[in-house]
Amino acid sequence: MCGIAGIFATRGEAVVPAALIEAMNDAQRHRGPDGGGVYLEPGLGLGHRRLAVIDPRPTGQQPLFDVSGNIGIVYNGEIYNFRALRAELAELGYSFRSSCDTEVIVNAWAAWGAACVERFNGMFAFALWDRRRHTLFLARDRLGIKPLYYAVLGDGRVVFASELKAVMLHPDVPGAVDPQAVEDYFAFGYVPDPRSIYGAVRKLAPGHAFMLRRGEPIGEPYAWWSLTFPAIHHAGSEAALAGELGERLRAAVAGQRVADVPLGAFLSGGVDSSAVVAMLAQAGGEPVRTSSIAFGESSFNESAWAEQVARRYATDHQVRSVEPDDFGLVDQLIGLYDEPFADSSAIPTYRVCELARERVTVALSGDGGDEGFAGYRRYRWHLHEQRVRGLIPTALRAPVFGTLGRLYPKLNGAPRRLRAKATLLSLARDPLAGYLDSVAVVQSPIRARLYTPAFRRELQGYSAVEVLQRHAAKAPAHPLLQAQYLDFHTYLPGDILTKVDRASMAHALEVRVPVLDHELVEWAAGLAPGLKYRRGAGKYLFKRALEPHLPRELLYRRKMGFAVPLAAWFRGPLAARLRAELLDPAVLDAGVVAPDTVRRLIDEHQAGHWDHSAPLWALFMYAAFARSQRASSTAAAPAADTVTTVAGAEAGA
Repeated sequence: MCGIAGIFATRGEAVVPAALIEAMNDAQRHRGPDGGGVYLEPGLGLGHRRLAVIDPRPTGQQPLFDVSGNIGIVYNGEIYNFRALRAELAELGYSFRSSCDTEVIVNAWAAWGAACVERFNGMFAFALWDRRRHTLFLARDRLGIKPLYYAVLGDGRVVFASELKAVMLHPDVPGAVDPQAVEDYFAFGYVPDPRSIYGAVRKLAPGHAFMLRRGEPIGEPYAWWSLTFPAIHHAGSEAALAGELGERLRAAVAGQRVADVPLGAFLSGGVDSSAVVAMLAQAGGEPVRTSSIAFGESSFNESAWAEQVARRYATDHQVRSVEPDDFGLVDQLIGLYDEPFADSSAIPTYRVCELARERVTVALSGDGGDEGFAGYRRYRWHLHEQRVRGLIPTALRAPVFGTLGRLYPKLNGAPRRLRAKATLLSLARDPLAGYLDSVAVVQSPIRARLYTPAFRRELQGYSAVEVLQRHAAKAPAHPLLQAQYLDFHTYLPGDILTKVDRASMAHALEVRVPVLDHELVEWAAGLAPGLKYRRGAGKYLFKRALEPHLPRELLYRRKMGFAVPLAAWFRGPLAARLRAELLDPAVLDAGVVAPDTVRRLIDEHQAGHWDHSAPLWALFMYAAFARSQRASSTAAAPAADTVTTVAGAEAGA
């Protein structure tokens, strides 16, 4: 895995300062400790930090050019089918000087142009420079496994990098925070693409590319791939489809084993990571190196299930205990994510990556199973709510359910499924607003009083539900498939994959996600809803396919997740710090959050009246971000590292 950075002038060929590219490159040293390179020519600067995984010899170093010296690239990721593509390109007459996948990309561009991305099976974000066409091509993989940020400056320069911190080192990139991104953050717990927390910087969306040509106006990124849920579903018996699913998962895992460095897997004890380990172990070879985190608090601990799988498949298993008060990483999280990020499971994710890196350079993860096979409990509630909404005329939903929600908890005897105040209030809203509240870290009733009047005026009526509305316009009608579609375009890239990328890259660990192999994802999208969700539970066919490989008690136990005890932290060891940092005048004076609302949330939580741990964590991380902004505004740019500076056709040779 690697980090990339660059500056491209679309108007003229102004000199790109070498020191600036080097500083941007150095800011991402953690992503690639095995080497660094910079390429400069008039109007262009490219930087790369390398983590050598395939062909660690110097021939794989970047920036890398083809044999003609006209097509160069900086690239972050892995192309798993690169050997097959290399053979095809060799038959077409293209030459290779290395055995790495990077050189396959530059030759694929020469052969097929922008359509080359459609042939890649992998995770990637890259910037490709075609000198003859005066073209810079930015592209990101289908699911958004690898990140890419960019900023378009007023004079036609484009600045890009794998991480936001590197883009923000450019002195001409404005540092103003985007108010709409703040609303998105408090709703989702992250800033969904294409926004970043800064108004001037965008994230290239998953499955998108950006074509930039010198001398031409800068257009907009375009989608080169999108996930569709076909109306006609796969035919065949359940048994046959379960068998096919098992074989497809096995093939995806086998396809991602390719590496010239030690490889292992995460093993949490959940269904998805256990499935990946089972398939990896059955492929043969040395015992799989597995890594697991054990929590001191039993309600968060899945290590016993992980050990059961480890024994079954005789893995080389290592476990590290994390006590409930492991909040020492709080101060590091903002530095890792560069913008506010409110998924507290970033802490154990960081720890398991730290543990895995002690023995391997590549780890396989089970991420993506819940999105692909409908494993989240919120899908169940979304289906229930949609059924209830269908029983009540649209005009009556808001007054009926809104009144019931406001009266709760005074009501007694309501059906069990409708007793939660949040559910009643959700039913009063339209389906998208209701679904947003089911995933929100700060639900709409709290956000309605969280912001100051001045900040609300800055929002100009904007609400985070517009993110879902934008995607829902292309989503399938079935409520389960719609929820999956929304999560594939928001939660998966914005939260899950971002969390894993930054936590793993902090340790120079490459994490691969075979459950998100795009061919498997596309096939799973064609499963009928009843094969994903049945009898009140998700992952129906997925679990059936795994019955020959994993214990039934593991497959069908209650889902736990990868959480930390925030509620206890904020009433115990972090109680004083929470109050001090959220009510810090330097934070409140920014005029975003209302002090009275913040105090009320803290008081109600610490008194034990309500569990406000999710919104308080979101506020905690936002306060940390605000402090980091102030600190960075006075800090000097990082010193340039010693890098290999190359020019012309010799880059990467």
